[in-house]
Amino acid sequence: MGQKVTKTNLKSVLNAGLTIHRHQHQAYGFTQDLGNGVELEMVAIPEGSFIMGSPETEQGRTNYESPQHRVTVKSFFMGKYPVTQAQWQAVAALPQVNRKLESDPSYFKGENRPVERVSWDDAVKFCERLSQYTKRPYRLPSEAEWEYACRAGTTTPFHFGESITTDLANYDGNSTYGSGSKGKYVQETTPVGSFGVANDFGLYDMHGNVWEWCTDHWHSNYEDAPTDGSAWEDDNDNNNDNDNKKRLLRGGSWGNVPDFCRSGSRYGYSPALGHYYGSIGFRVVCGCAWTL
Repeated sequence: MGQKVTKTNLKSVLNAGLTIHRHQHQAYGFTQDLGNGVELEMVAIPEGSFIMGSPETEQGRTNYESPQHRVTVKSFFMGKYPVTQAQWQAVAALPQVNRKLESDPSYFKGENRPVERVSWDDAVKFCERLSQYTKRPYRLPSEAEWEYACRAGTTTPFHFGESITTDLANYDGNSTYGSGSKGKYVQETTPVGSFGVANDFGLYDMHGNVWEWCTDHWHSNYEDAPTDGSAWEDDNDNNNDNDNKKRLLRGGSWGNVPDFCRSGSRYGYSPALGHYYGSIGFRVVCGCAWTL
């Protein structure tokens, strides 16, 4: 259950229309040993503030993403990639915490592909089991933490810029966004990090591949939302029908058009039903303190 501190040179892109600019930067973090040669890479996300939600002029945005509001987020660590099948299997083999975890739930098999067909409940239990093993506070991100980490200082629809292509992410390339062109539609997950493109925090696959669970309950807009980066779990009248039972999904997936893969896009889904779909996964965060 050891760890090693890492400082990595990462390649990211800025996409202005059809022009992609590549540059190098450094990311700090640590690597958690899960046993049997399986590791979990965590990236340090610095504290800061950002504007959460999307402007009315953004293509594909919905009223679910309003009103825009400033949120201040404390520093934390986030998984460099969505949780992989190898990582899931390593943690599922650890001593049980309240709930059994299926050892190999994914539809699209591959050790380095993201685990999918995972319910919100299972993702939470994964974090609890990982925390028990490592003695570190692993959990799902809050919705605000997820968007802050995804944007990495940007205000554009994608951390790449104003548009997206299938050279940068795994989504339904039959559809376009902005000045982007049509591309491939692979109709399945791809190994994490396979596009070789990180955002300015050093995170991969934040757009597309698999949806990612967040801690929060679903709310139909941001009226009265927390501004401190914490998860919004209270049940109030800001819900549609039984939507207060839903939890948050972010990032879009291989099966979605680009609108759903935007930094500000959000979706609510039943916490018990994720195991039916090969497009729902998650990544973890760790709230332990860090300094550079």
